[in-house]
Amino acid sequence: MSGRHLGMWEYCAASTVSASPQLRFPRHGFRLRSPLWAWSSIVIHALANPARFLKLARPLTPVLLGAGALLVLFGAWAGLTQTPPDYLQKDSVRILYIHVPAATLGMGGWAALAAACLAYLVWRHPLASLAARAIAPAGATFAALCLITGSIWGRPTWGTWWEWDGRLTSMLLLFFVYIAWIALARADADRGGDGRVPALFGVAGTVLLPIIRYSVVWWNTLHQGQSIGLTSSSIDKSMLWPLFFTAPGFALLFGGVVLMRMRAMLAQQKVEARLRRMAAA
Repeated sequence: MSGRHLGMWEYCAASTVSASPQLRFPRHGFRLRSPLWAWSSIVIHALANPARFLKLARPLTPVLLGAGALLVLFGAWAGLTQTPPDYLQKDSVRILYIHVPAATLGMGGWAALAAACLAYLVWRHPLASLAARAIAPAGATFAALCLITGSIWGRPTWGTWWEWDGRLTSMLLLFFVYIAWIALARADADRGGDGRVPALFGVAGTVLLPIIRYSVVWWNTLHQGQSIGLTSSSIDKSMLWPLFFTAPGFALLFGGVVLMRMRAMLAQQKVEARLRRMAAA
């Protein structure tokens, strides 16, 4: 029986991984002769073990959540009270401290989901599929937060709550794709599928990311162009600095929520596996 038809805990009990650079996987029966590929595969397989994962995730979850909450609270306080209003947008510009991280994590969440789906397609580790299912609701939440804060920001700036421009429309489409992936993954699990269909959909959905990223360049729309780059920013430093607290803060909260969801799903699967063993005894 192949690993993808087993539960998480049965799969890990049935799989063994050698520490040799010339790695053999018993389930596939082939060797990986590239040392770099072999050692990266060893790391991935080691982290895919639920016991090892939980050993890291248990102490890391409260650290991420606590540090993220502190950074977000400080950044929000600084953005609301310690920065000057914009000469044109006035106080409405302060929403950028939430809107920008939400947009980044909405897109970054799908990139992480696609990476987990790709890892599942390549290595067939159930923990990769579990990670994708944990990431999807968090990513969808930040995509929705991006759309909501963008509408609030756009009302005084553009004079309308919504405009069908390239950036807003493509971000809305990403939110719908998140919802579709969640529904597809749930339906696949309910019918006893092996998870390949949601994984393929997750990888295919990455086509939206460059469209969102470059929409303000490809189409002449109301949405402003890129304001923050890797080396420079068109936003004055007196208004920009709280973003350096809220952006990593929301990212840490994202990671903490994902770990918390993965731990909950692993606990549920462990209980279900134990009940199946008791029923078969």
